[in-house]
Amino acid sequence: MKIRAALYNANHLEYGLVTIPFPIPPDQYDSTIGMLESLDIGDPLARDCTVEEIQGPCPILKRLEETKVNVDELDYLVKRLDSFTDSELAQFQGMAYRLGTSDMTDLINLTFCCQQATVITDFSDLEQIGREHYMNLHGGCASMEELEQLDAHRTALDLILNDTSGQITPYGVVYDNGMQLEQLYDGCHFPDYKYSGSLMDVSLTSVHDARQTVFLSLPMPERQMERLIFRSGFESEDFAQLTIQSCEFPQSLRPILSKDQESVFDLNRLCRACSGLSRQEWSKLEAAAAIAAPEDSAQLRRLAENLDLFDFVPDVHTPEEYGRHMIQQSGRFDYDSELDAFYDYEKYGRQRIQEEQGRFTEPGYIAYHGTLTLDELIQGDPAEQYQKEQAEGMEMGGLG
Repeated sequence: MKIRAALYNANHLEYGLVTIPFPIPPDQYDSTIGMLESLDIGDPLARDCTVEEIQGPCPILKRLEETKVNVDELDYLVKRLDSFTDSELAQFQGMAYRLGTSDMTDLINLTFCCQQATVITDFSDLEQIGREHYMNLHGGCASMEELEQLDAHRTALDLILNDTSGQITPYGVVYDNGMQLEQLYDGCHFPDYKYSGSLMDVSLTSVHDARQTVFLSLPMPERQMERLIFRSGFESEDFAQLTIQSCEFPQSLRPILSKDQESVFDLNRLCRACSGLSRQEWSKLEAAAAIAAPEDSAQLRRLAENLDLFDFVPDVHTPEEYGRHMIQQSGRFDYDSELDAFYDYEKYGRQRIQEEQGRFTEPGYIAYHGTLTLDELIQGDPAEQYQKEQAEGMEMGGLG
């Protein structure tokens, strides 16, 4: 589900308004915040964006018109709703109508519990109504045996004819089934929710209060990350414990990412550099890491950003296999199968390996042909590295 919201600064109408798509596309996040800041709104915490109009397939959200919202809260809410089925959207809208909910905190919390309610939008299929009502009463879970034994028709009739708590709303007849609005969202810390695919899910937990946690799915816009960390109450990531919750990187690369001193910003930049890699490029990165031995995510990122400086042949592990690949498949030679017995694949393979200073790794054969040494490549900008070393030296001096 996508919506568009026209936002303005109620204190400065002369600034005009901006229309923003939600969920905010990741590649537009920085520019979106920039547009809001030009109107002197878009604070990471404050609800300072007045809604002129909301367009989209969720009419209940029009309740937010002429109210003030926080842009990140609205983005999170619409991401939640975007994953809903039509049935769940009816449950959300029906319960929001029944509860009279228009507060952003309550709307976000409602997305986590509205599935407990039953909303009837079509009375023509009593069997379906009965099954759905039974599932709603049991947390959305039921075994096949339970459903087979269920008299769904009778369950639906009992609900419609005997349950007087049903309320007619524009979104169907709503039965709350005793649903309680739990406070999973406290108005500051977004509950853990994975909206789209990620390479890594991490959490930052305050070293002072374990209840203070922010969940991040990487890669994400760096500015969005900064705002989420800020709204969670951290002065900086230095006051938090980083935990990698899940990781889609190949197993051989994961130990590099498990260093205690890792920065969540470095991990995010690494994930951004790797987000478009093909399966073969992942294998190439594994091979490059095997010969370059990066020590942290920043060094691994520099390898990922410079994969074009490596020649890689997957699943090749001997000089003979490499020679055969070069002569038969590389396209550099006019291979004649009738002369196959006369080719010395191993000798040619060894010659090539010596010239290229290549190496065999578990993923395959790899050779580096950059102008910098591998160590210089993964260390990055010399000036940047010098400043880092100087800063570390000052810190060590201060400790002494």
